[in-house]
Amino acid sequence: MKLPRLMNLKTRLALGMILLATLAWIGASLAAWQETRQKLDKLFDTQQMLFAKRLSVMPLENSALRPLEKSKQMIRNNRGAQDDDTLAFAIFSADGAMLLHDGDNGPAIPWRYQGDGFTNGYLNGDDDEWRFFWLTSADGKYRIAVGQEQDYRHEMALDIVTGQMAPWLTALVLMVVLMIWLLIREMSPIASLARELRQRQADNTTALKTADVPGEVRPLVEALNQLFARTRAWMARERQFTSDAAHELRSPLTALKVQAEVAQLAHDDAQGRRQALDNLHQGVDRASRLVDQLLTLSRLDSLESLDGVETCALDALIQQAIMDIYPQATQADIDIRYRLIASPAPRLIQPLLFSLLARNLLDNALRYTPAGSLVDVVVEVNGFTVSDNGPGVSGEALERLGERFYRPPGQKKTGSGLGLSIVQRIAALHQMRVTFSNRPEGGFSVRISW
Repeated sequence: MKLPRLMNLKTRLALGMILLATLAWIGASLAAWQETRQKLDKLFDTQQMLFAKRLSVMPLENSALRPLEKSKQMIRNNRGAQDDDTLAFAIFSADGAMLLHDGDNGPAIPWRYQGDGFTNGYLNGDDDEWRFFWLTSADGKYRIAVGQEQDYRHEMALDIVTGQMAPWLTALVLMVVLMIWLLIREMSPIASLARELRQRQADNTTALKTADVPGEVRPLVEALNQLFARTRAWMARERQFTSDAAHELRSPLTALKVQAEVAQLAHDDAQGRRQALDNLHQGVDRASRLVDQLLTLSRLDSLESLDGVETCALDALIQQAIMDIYPQATQADIDIRYRLIASPAPRLIQPLLFSLLARNLLDNALRYTPAGSLVDVVVEVNGFTVSDNGPGVSGEALERLGERFYRPPGQKKTGSGLGLSIVQRIAALHQMRVTFSNRPEGGFSVRISW
């Protein structure tokens, strides 16, 4: 039996406990009724046998055999209720003639002797079932029948069980009340938690208290606290990202505005107008690249895990990234050398993001390497390295590389300081490590290891 899901948990539990307690009470009552009937049947069967045995040892001479008066006539002003169905007896001769009876129901006992023992039957002129016990006297002259109505036994068992049901029913009601009180008491922390969540502001990400929460609900509360922690971190990243993006976009947009004004003012100066337009074009390229990197970093920050992963050969993706950026290297008069020391095992990755990681490393090397230099790409079993023979970076700047919008001081090349941040984020999503270092012979090196 399923309770309607529209009810709340407390109501369903209360109704379920009441139903189970009631069913248990009914089951116990039926079991008690059945057990009492069996015990009374054994008791009354024993009583009939003992009564018949006592009658069989009495002196049953013809001179002494006479019917008895009715029990209610023999006992005057009796203080108890006399039930004629309690016991009845009759004594027959061997050929079936009734010689003696109890004066109540005895005369109606039929002669149906089939042997000593118990039989079920009916009195003459009555349709209520009786249980008879037949016994032959030691001399074989008499047959003794002791009977008792079955309904009398059933009513006796019912009276006993009914007498016990009153305290059981009281205990049932008390138990249900205590269970409901206990349920309300134990569910109160959950109600308080729900009330706190309803009243909580949308930007409130503080952790919920778990001290008074039941153990069954604690995993849910801990999961909510983890969600709040992730939300708090995400909101902090978004605020920081928005602040940094606004700050970084302000400079190129201001420069674009200045160059546009210069181009407008250079009416008769064709060379000045052309220079302003060239600067304006470069500024637009820089702003476009900055916006692309900001959007890329924003998408990467929102990822908790990778989608669309495939098992790919990493050396092939690195070679493809080199081919994609090679025209830019040729234009900058920089050579790219690719060395495969050992092919890494195919790995489960997101191909587009890994290709973006490799291109950003190569682009960073081309930007900060003088013309006529060499960019060295070395692929090994457990990682790959992109090195250049540029000026390298200072020790202080080396520790801060990878911070968003950070660029080492003294840089002449334009940039946003997001390339290596994107590399680190993609590597973290792939469970890879990024190591920045200066080469002993001069230059800068980035190693991606797995």
